[in-house]
Amino acid sequence: MAPCVSLLLPVFAILATLPVIRSAHTFFPRPSYDQSLARQPDASKPKIPYKAHYFPQVIDHFTFQPKSSKIFYQKYLVNSHYWRRGAPIFVYTGNEGDIEWFASNTGFLLDIAPKFRALLVFIEHRFYGESMPFGNKSYKSAETLGYLNSQQALADFAILIRSLKHNLSSEASPVVVFGGSYGGMLAAWFRLKYPHIAIGALASSAPILQFDDITPWSSFYDAVSQDFKEASLNCYEVIKGSWAELEALSAQKEGLTELSRTFRACQDLHSLDSVWDWLWSAFVYTAMVNYPTEANFMMPLPAYPVQAMCKIIDGFPSGASKITRVFAAASLYYNYSRAEKCFKLEHGPDTHGLHGWNWQACTEMVMPMSCSQESMFPPSGFSYKEFAEDCMKTFGAKPRPHWITTEFGGKRIDRALKRSGGNIIFSNGLQDPWSRGGVLKNISSTIIALVTEKGAHHVDFRFATKDDPEWLKELRRKEVEIIQGWIDQYYADLKRLNNE
Repeated sequence: MAPCVSLLLPVFAILATLPVIRSAHTFFPRPSYDQSLARQPDASKPKIPYKAHYFPQVIDHFTFQPKSSKIFYQKYLVNSHYWRRGAPIFVYTGNEGDIEWFASNTGFLLDIAPKFRALLVFIEHRFYGESMPFGNKSYKSAETLGYLNSQQALADFAILIRSLKHNLSSEASPVVVFGGSYGGMLAAWFRLKYPHIAIGALASSAPILQFDDITPWSSFYDAVSQDFKEASLNCYEVIKGSWAELEALSAQKEGLTELSRTFRACQDLHSLDSVWDWLWSAFVYTAMVNYPTEANFMMPLPAYPVQAMCKIIDGFPSGASKITRVFAAASLYYNYSRAEKCFKLEHGPDTHGLHGWNWQACTEMVMPMSCSQESMFPPSGFSYKEFAEDCMKTFGAKPRPHWITTEFGGKRIDRALKRSGGNIIFSNGLQDPWSRGGVLKNISSTIIALVTEKGAHHVDFRFATKDDPEWLKELRRKEVEIIQGWIDQYYADLKRLNNE
């Protein structure tokens, strides 16, 4: 039986403890488009009410070597419809992908902009989307990718925000940063690193404690499994047993041919890995986006898709194979519209430009993961040695497993931030597997944890709809109330200082 794989290592096997080692995709808090439908969704740019701009950014903020002053153009989006000079500026700290994609999936800022008369700014993360420092050669080698890390990204945000405020002649405007998932980590870290630039941060689904040994390594997959188990014990057990059934079938002479037919592959499969990853991705991402309403963030999905998947599995007659059941369930994720005649399980395109995460996961974003006996995925451990060897083989770079906690903290975070931080909201939904690596308890009166039992991956950042449950409406109301308090305090302090 094949081992569990880390969500954070996009192509690497990480275990030496089991006889069968799989190379597998991993998916940090970001969608994977490696296993995709044969016919891609409409690839045209989303219609969003933002104007694109490009800011001349230096390649290296932390050295003064001649090459560090090389300029690249960083994309950012602006909506000034409700803004007036001196009013707040809300900045989304961009994730690992095309910034227009994130803007189109972060309706919360548009929903609250009229109340605050806020300027909305979405800044694209370097090395993603159109913000490529070396153009088509940006991913060429470690020499170019060496400039891709969270510290450089945070400095990019700081430089751009300062310049924007100056150019708008609105130096007094308070800035609040927002981010979801990796962007949420960046928002929290930005508030800690640049408190003179942002007065507060809303970090949604930000697993800032998923490093070192702060969070149990099995927590993510335990949480995915718990989501399915709560929906249906039979569903959980079918998925748990399907891996052995797949392994046994693939070992047969015509096993891959049969799997190609069963999984409606557009081309004949060359490896069981493709099926493995296709299923794995569907179950993990569905747990992450178990939203209470229909959504189209990763794929078009119904409300509460975990429950919908389990209903499919439970609806089969008792004699049906586990493989048939899990294929039908995963098809909900990949083909909710039922328009696809076949699936492209191998060599799918990277539609949203997410490939740079492979480098980040192999350098600074080292999040060890394993699967316990309670997981619906095969049990396994984590081998840093093999992880590091694969990263060296692929990129020629050695991971730094303790760098993030050295740079930003994490261990005993409650003690540290209680004394040194303030004005941060950590929002997490317990349906989201990443919540187990998030801040789930208040740290101080100004570092607040908002936790919802049924919330999924940054569900609070989605557009409000008439079908939203009351708990989601209340979560957003609390967030707005806290942010309003930060801004009111800022203006009160500014008025007092001006009168002195």
